Amino acid sequence: PSFGFLFDIDGVLVRGKTPIPAARTAFQKLVNSQGQFVAPVVFVTNAGNCLRQEKAAQLSQLLGVPISQDQVMMSHSPLRMFKRYHDKCVLVSGQGPLLDIAHDLGFCQPITIETLREKHPLLDVVDHDRRPNVLVSVDLCFQVLSVVLFGEPVRWETNLQLIIDVLLTSGYPGNPYHRENYPHIPVLACNMDLMWVAEAQSPRFGHGTFMVCLENIYKKITGKDLKYKALMGKPSKVTYQYAEYLIRAQAAERQWQHPIHTLYAVGDNLMTDVYGANLYNHNSWENELASAAAAHCRSVLVCTGVYNPHTEVPLDTRASIAETVFHGHRDFRFEPALVEPDHIVPDVDAAVDLVFQLENFAP
Repeated sequence: PSFGFLFDIDGVLVRGKTPIPAARTAFQKLVNSQGQFVAPVVFVTNAGNCLRQEKAAQLSQLLGVPISQDQVMMSHSPLRMFKRYHDKCVLVSGQGPLLDIAHDLGFCQPITIETLREKHPLLDVVDHDRRPNVLVSVDLCFQVLSVVLFGEPVRWETNLQLIIDVLLTSGYPGNPYHRENYPHIPVLACNMDLMWVAEAQSPRFGHGTFMVCLENIYKKITGKDLKYKALMGKPSKVTYQYAEYLIRAQAAERQWQHPIHTLYAVGDNLMTDVYGANLYNHNSWENELASAAAAHCRSVLVCTGVYNPHTEVPLDTRASIAETVFHGHRDFRFEPALVEPDHIVPDVDAAVDLVFQLENFAP
């Protein structure tokens, strides 16, 4: 094969915990009788609340084919490359086994919001039932040097309050605010999805919605914009670049001789899957993965998730740009061409058939 697949998960293979029927059929076509993939496959999800080996095990059970952790890319996977932050004290926000995830990515000194809250009992006071009865002074001798946003937390008011405290005190959240500390300490964010699709009939809040809250609170208090050192997860270019690196690694491991020319990004969201694939084609690379990046990325949009062919912007986006609501992140520009998919198909099974046809590939 001279091509590879980048599969989104939510809305393409599952809705919440419910498998989409077309997914198992599609994956029977992607493996041979020994259970080996006939083309390189990477699962690119904006989820970030578990370790990739756990996601690989879930996918193996769901799809009925063996998936390895090297085929799974979480929204936080590119953080492995951000080595300059790995030895510093970082505050991590999200849910799931955050410390395990952070250590797995290479961070040596992660601290959770919950730990920070325990060390600073006076800071989290929105919920009257969680306010401390006895005030204890805690002597802290460490400074938070960066903030990593893995995904949406459970108690938004607690995370919003403590992250703002850290940013406005240069990493000493018990101290008074110092507005002149700008730019603030580095913030790295994974997964900018405003919404995602589970079992409900309409989309649900994603981590991007939490980020909108954080950005607006910071701006309201300081009058200045919250700045990100890095944004990762789809549609960021570093995510697609890292995914291509994993695709090439698979091809090399199988000793396939053809260079990979085309990546097919199969997703359900115009603002992440399609936008990211198109953005990837518009960029020239300037970092350690640059030598690998040569493939063209084609977007295949499925109708089983966020995208609804009856309510989305018409394909002639230029005609309707005035009415278009941009659900992408604040730091990404809206261009009609970037949300135009190369192909629209009913589901993931049809997507696999289409790619085999386009590539004249018979496994």
